[in-house]
Amino acid sequence: MMNKWKTFNFFDISEVKPADSETTSLLNSPDFSSICSGSENIFVGSSHGQIRIVSNGFKLIRTFHAHHSGSITHIKQIEGTSLLITISEDLSTDPVLKVWALDKPDKQTGAPKCLSSLNISNGRKQFPISAFATLDNLSQLAVGFANGSVTVIRGDLINDRGAKQRTVFESDEPITGVEFREGPTTTLYLATTGRILTLTITGRGQGQPAKNLEDNGCGLGCMTIDSDSGDIVVARDDAIYFYGTNGRGPSYAYEGPKQTVSIFGDFVALVTQARSDPASKTSMLPKFMGGTAGDDRYRSSTFALLDTDLKYVAHTEMLASQIRTVFAEWGDLFLLTLDGKLFRYHEKSLNQKLEILYQRDLYVLAINLAQKIGVDTAQRNIILRKYGDYLHRKGDYDTAMQQYLKAIDNTEPSQVIRKFLDSQRINNLIEYLEELHEHDKATVDHTTLLLNCYAKLKDTDKLENFIKSGTNFDLETAIAMCRQGGYHDQAVFLSKKHGEYDRVVDILIEDSKKFDEALDYIHRQEADVAYPNLMRYARVLLEHCPDETTQLFIEYYTGKYRIKKDVPLAPAPATPGVAASAVQNLASFIPLPYRQATVTPSPATQDNQPLSLSTEEAVAAANADSPCDYKVPKPRTAFSSFVDHPDQFVVFLEACLNETDMDEADKVDLHTTLFEIYLDLAGNKTGNAKQKWEAKAKTLIDGREVSMDASNVLLLSHLSDFRDGSVLVREQQGLRFDIFRSYASVGDTASVIKALRKYGPEEPQLYPAALAYFTSSPKILDEAGIELDSVLKKIDEDGLMAPLQVIQTLSTNAVATMGMVKKYLSDTIERERKEISNNRRLIESYRGETDAKRKEMDELGTKAAVFQTRRCSACGGSLDLPTVHFLCKHSFHQRCLNQIGDEDVECPKCAPTNNNIRAFRKAQEESADRHDMFQDALQRSRDKFGTISEFFGRGVMAAPAAAE
Repeated sequence: MMNKWKTFNFFDISEVKPADSETTSLLNSPDFSSICSGSENIFVGSSHGQIRIVSNGFKLIRTFHAHHSGSITHIKQIEGTSLLITISEDLSTDPVLKVWALDKPDKQTGAPKCLSSLNISNGRKQFPISAFATLDNLSQLAVGFANGSVTVIRGDLINDRGAKQRTVFESDEPITGVEFREGPTTTLYLATTGRILTLTITGRGQGQPAKNLEDNGCGLGCMTIDSDSGDIVVARDDAIYFYGTNGRGPSYAYEGPKQTVSIFGDFVALVTQARSDPASKTSMLPKFMGGTAGDDRYRSSTFALLDTDLKYVAHTEMLASQIRTVFAEWGDLFLLTLDGKLFRYHEKSLNQKLEILYQRDLYVLAINLAQKIGVDTAQRNIILRKYGDYLHRKGDYDTAMQQYLKAIDNTEPSQVIRKFLDSQRINNLIEYLEELHEHDKATVDHTTLLLNCYAKLKDTDKLENFIKSGTNFDLETAIAMCRQGGYHDQAVFLSKKHGEYDRVVDILIEDSKKFDEALDYIHRQEADVAYPNLMRYARVLLEHCPDETTQLFIEYYTGKYRIKKDVPLAPAPATPGVAASAVQNLASFIPLPYRQATVTPSPATQDNQPLSLSTEEAVAAANADSPCDYKVPKPRTAFSSFVDHPDQFVVFLEACLNETDMDEADKVDLHTTLFEIYLDLAGNKTGNAKQKWEAKAKTLIDGREVSMDASNVLLLSHLSDFRDGSVLVREQQGLRFDIFRSYASVGDTASVIKALRKYGPEEPQLYPAALAYFTSSPKILDEAGIELDSVLKKIDEDGLMAPLQVIQTLSTNAVATMGMVKKYLSDTIERERKEISNNRRLIESYRGETDAKRKEMDELGTKAAVFQTRRCSACGGSLDLPTVHFLCKHSFHQRCLNQIGDEDVECPKCAPTNNNIRAFRKAQEESADRHDMFQDALQRSRDKFGTISEFFGRGVMAAPAAAE
């Protein structure tokens, strides 16, 4: 059976040379009785009761005397703690078990502190201990004897609070192994030379007799436990057996007389005898039956490390000497022979193992090994790729492709694609490219190559299945390839399926030339999707679908856009026994919001009979939805789309102007543009057609609610030679002088006279302008006729010009004669003479009054005043003392004045007049600095010199008073 195991050399072997001679002599010493490892150290027991501790450099670092009598036959260090368990045996007395705390030295001896000590009872039968096991918390220990009995020790050995011993099993066969397995219940596995048994120690089933698992035992040291899985491992001469909670598990054939078995990581370490004669059961107990170590010193043995899961031998070798013990520490496995040689077994790295497997083309085992170890995906894919290369070299292309597909995540696609570019391997290439798309690893080139492969095979079905499958691929490339190959329907399907709405319109317009369908598709999209596509292809759509496109523009720009929907038809009854349809085309894969509903015609429809739902009702139901919620764009953004389509542009502008909630700025744009279009259409027409468009233009700007910039209208009217527009706008804007000037600039005297009569009363400055125009040339003067006299009369009556200004105006061109202005001049001179005479009389009067007032003031200041009044001016009674006289000749009783204290008293009779004078003077002083009032009055006054005189009298032009 052994020839089925593949053998490798996965371990590096080196002989350990101890750091000092003391350690060397220790390993060769005849006193060597037991050994164990744990917590980064090796512990060696001697036949004289001593414990020696060796470090990782194999240097003796500590020695202490653990037992005063007997040989230390069993020793165990609890991993992860500082606890050490030793058992010494002297067949004259009971074995002694001690628990040591390595981190707590004894104050007197300096040796580790002994936490507890007890004698192991075997019913007063002196037999050696053949097996020993303990739980990690030392709550339970099991000791097996060569006479077939098993003693279980329970208690707190760490704190030395006492322990109880009980013999739980007895048999006629010697005990060859004991192991604990923890779980819901604690189970003790027992091995004898003839049986494997289990005994429940704690939990459910405790106290019941031992249960026989198998009537086949094992030799001494041929039973151990796999701490990772919890399984019990038993080595027999024919095979290796595993036992779990449900009994015996798998077994692996490996023949040879077994001496010991142990677990090292994922491997089972076996020591077998190399001699040809089979070992008897009695030879399994050399220690107990009188055999000596010297008998086996020169016998050879075989050491092997097996991976039972993958069924290979990681290492095997034959040693010239028998093996004393095998132990593991510091990540390595150590083997000690009877002749004192110590060997270290260091496991090779995974990469080294894989290289060994690659050399032997054992790729399947390499894959399984990597999977068992749990390597990352990248490392596993490297192995798969190498396996694929191996299969490709052998010509097994299909299996090779399977490996490449498994390693697709971390494999450079070009490495695989190059291997399958041969036309005979095109199916394998397609399979790989499809998988690339499934894993979203495909590039543009991969998509192109896959579609080319489909095209080369002329496999339209695969092309459509690839498109329908939803496989990840580069959408841009797929659509481009379909468009280049003439598969426009497939390109449209892909674009619709992936929400590439813009691309759908591109294909329908640029490739398929289906303009009606493109416009219909745009109308079925949300507002934010429809708008950019409508703007992009507006000119093309207006060229081929002018009315429908214009209507869509109107709906969108007036805020009334609705998503177009299909008219629902009455559902047709299913025909018994016949499926409605067995055909599923590309459109069936399009999401519902983006495709037209398919309607299966009923028998009545097929017979040209009317549907149950009327068309009017269906249309009304389809249009019942409210408009979409979107931001209406500025109308001017659509203007450029209607280039070369003026008739549709007029319809669009007029429809937008019918909206009442249009922004004011947008109204200005719409009115101005519509006015320009009207004038442009009028310029391209003649006769009645021209008059029609000019009338529309005039009606547009004549409206009271029309918002247009006057300068734009004037400019457009001027460029189009549309005089009615210029006049109308100037009238609306109050630009009467501009109207007058426009007539005068072209010499239209009749229009000038008409404008003067119409606008003159509201615009007086037209008369001076008319005077200058009428006298600008003899021809115009002759055309004006008597209108010149009317202008001069109006100027004279309203004082629009000074006489000197009139003379200067008339003398500019030497057209008007003196006879034409004789009457105007004589009337003006006579009026001026009368005004001068009146002014002189007023001056003399003001001078007389001023002199009289000054004289009166002088007399009051220099002459004594005589008061002859006898009656009080307030009460009318006769004056008596005390009396108050005022210089204004009024006299009062003092009591009638209501004087308080020494305050100044003013004549009650003259006080109102004086107050008015003071208030008037104060107002004059306050208004003296109001130069804006002076300038405003001067501009509005017809007699400007009189206005200046008036404000001069108010002190406006007086020098500021000097600060005192």
